Amino acid sequence: MIFKLEHSINQQVKAPENKGVELFIKREDEIHPFVSGNKYRKLKYNLLEAEKQGFKTLLTFGGAFSNHIAAVASAGNLLGFKTIGVIRGDELEDKISENETLSFAKQNGMQFKFVSRKAYRDKTSESFISILREIFEDFYLVPEGGTNALAVKGCEEILSETDADFDYICSSVGTGGTISGLINCSKPSQQVLGFPALKGDFLKQDISKFVTKTNWDLITDYHFGGYAKINEELVTFINQFKRQNTISLDPVYTGKMMFGIFDLINKGYFKKGSKILAIHTGGLQGIDGMNTVLKNKNLSIIE
Repeated sequence: MIFKLEHSINQQVKAPENKGVELFIKREDEIHPFVSGNKYRKLKYNLLEAEKQGFKTLLTFGGAFSNHIAAVASAGNLLGFKTIGVIRGDELEDKISENETLSFAKQNGMQFKFVSRKAYRDKTSESFISILREIFEDFYLVPEGGTNALAVKGCEEILSETDADFDYICSSVGTGGTISGLINCSKPSQQVLGFPALKGDFLKQDISKFVTKTNWDLITDYHFGGYAKINEELVTFINQFKRQNTISLDPVYTGKMMFGIFDLINKGYFKKGSKILAIHTGGLQGIDGMNTVLKNKNLSIIE
């Protein structure tokens, strides 16, 4: 069984000087080489439940660079599940070999079902799921991004008692599962800040389905134009951060979060004397794919 970890380590990083705050990063990215970060946490109880119910197949959803798709494929391979990935973008069907994420998933035994972007919007509808069940018969459905009540339960295990002295807990936000778990296990004295990787205010409503506490907020200024959108400024920051701290950040989630934290520190958002804990949610497998995109645009790549 791969789900043995209790807690990951906290590593102090160099924060902007003369601002009077301490910044640490929780190395959830080091949990497992392929099922790392929040994907490990989100999949833990879902896969235990699938096993308990006797399912042999996992079906889930994702895009071309999805950390979730890669993690489900790897975890399924390790635990003996067949895996099916419903992939957004039917134009990708003939380009699997050109895509690092999909190639990795295929190598781990994942079967694909490519659908148009229009059809993908209906992925949660009963009619869409019924069609999938007609095609693939019996499967355990893992939502896109892995977020459901069992995923939130897993993410509630990210923080430990040794993290109680932090004033701020920061996390990138995709589907809202990770930050929901962090909110639920946070102390009343702590403020939980989420940095969405995509545009839109719908996330607050999604998160509110899983939490009752009010000690949280979303910082929506650092999405860089939307999901998987990046620019030279973000790439430069990610590379500088790695040189200074020997920690890689991914361009879709943790890079944007850390950029936002540094900017807020420089703007005096955090009180002097504050201790900040940023959660490294993994996602590093997506760097190669993003670098391919950057090279095609003649832009600097992520080191």
